[in-house]
Amino acid sequence: MDNASSSSSHTGRRIVALLALAALINYIDRGNLSIASSLLKDELKLSASQLGILLSSFFWTYSLFLPVSGWLADRFDAKWVMAFGFFLWSGATAVTGGLHAFGALLAARLILGMGESVAYPCYARTLVRHVPEVGRGFANALIAAGVGCGPALGTVFGGTLMARYGWRPFFIVLGLVSMAWLIPWFAWMPLKKAATVSPVEKGGAWFLELLKQRSVWGTCGGLFGANYVLYFEITWLPYYLERERHFAVGTMVKIVGLGYLCYSAGAAMFGWISDRWIAAGGTPTLVRKSIAGVGAGSAGLLLLGCALAGPTISVILLLLAFVTGGMCGSNIWAITQTLAGPRMAGRWTGFQNFLGNLAGIIAPAVTGFVVDFSGRFFMAFVIMAIVALLAALSYFFVIGPVKEIAWHERPASEGA
Repeated sequence: MDNASSSSSHTGRRIVALLALAALINYIDRGNLSIASSLLKDELKLSASQLGILLSSFFWTYSLFLPVSGWLADRFDAKWVMAFGFFLWSGATAVTGGLHAFGALLAARLILGMGESVAYPCYARTLVRHVPEVGRGFANALIAAGVGCGPALGTVFGGTLMARYGWRPFFIVLGLVSMAWLIPWFAWMPLKKAATVSPVEKGGAWFLELLKQRSVWGTCGGLFGANYVLYFEITWLPYYLERERHFAVGTMVKIVGLGYLCYSAGAAMFGWISDRWIAAGGTPTLVRKSIAGVGAGSAGLLLLGCALAGPTISVILLLLAFVTGGMCGSNIWAITQTLAGPRMAGRWTGFQNFLGNLAGIIAPAVTGFVVDFSGRFFMAFVIMAIVALLAALSYFFVIGPVKEIAWHERPASEGA
């Protein structure tokens, strides 16, 4: 290997490590309010409705700004777009620790969502430029592992630190310390040089052209189903384990924390397997679609089994569901990045994440309605399994061959 290739590979590995760390920080920051909710509600005398608004408000701006962030990541240098978003969301986290009014807290959560909306479009844009196809499964798996470790660390360590020092110091220190991430990001992330950007990258593609692609809708459907399962686990699983399965709070926390670690392990393992499979001659179409589809469908069916089994078996099935959720997560974005190519990676990711994250709004609401109506969680698990199986079908039958789409050139006179 020549020096240039070795240097490029080393840069790629460092960038992937930074993106995985950013994903971990991202998910700690978006979930820290739920960990502090009891302390915050009592101190500020918030009603349950006000607390619910604060907990959901992140997704208002996060979802709304995802398409915009995707365009920004494609149109400008992802290095600066990511840095601005990271600074914005870390600052919002730190500022939250000093706020005392509902309106101010709401504004901080909205800014947090706005800042975090740049993350996945910038991940996609960066990986397309710096990681070859044969390495994208594991690269995306490390980011997915960060997604799993974030809630686990936030729940276990965040809860412990808040109980000892209060919620305000935790928010302030977390936000300020997180900004140290920007130092290696600026040092290691290369600038996008004009000479290295192809006319395809610079041209951009019409939004309507994106919407005409069947595979776009397949990736959106797959992500929605995978997220439906994930957001059910994030929002309702602790309540289910405690109230319907009658686990003690301490036991429940350990099960949920172990579940997120299983998600991370599954993502890392199947990301590595997918890359080795492709390196051995497997096509990205067969490898990526199979792992994502089987992972999504298995997660839903295992969770349905969890609702039917006894306590011990249900915990085993639950942990396996987390593993298969990570299995799916390891290849979700590798599929998108390959299909979109450097030209559309940011915009496709932004649009896909916008629709996929609607599951964060729908899954908790549907589950709550079903539990209120039936008095049990069983039908909520059935609905979740159906959605997960539909996601699997999206990966197998709606998404086309996993290879870069030949986007039409846009006339230079029309701009980017």
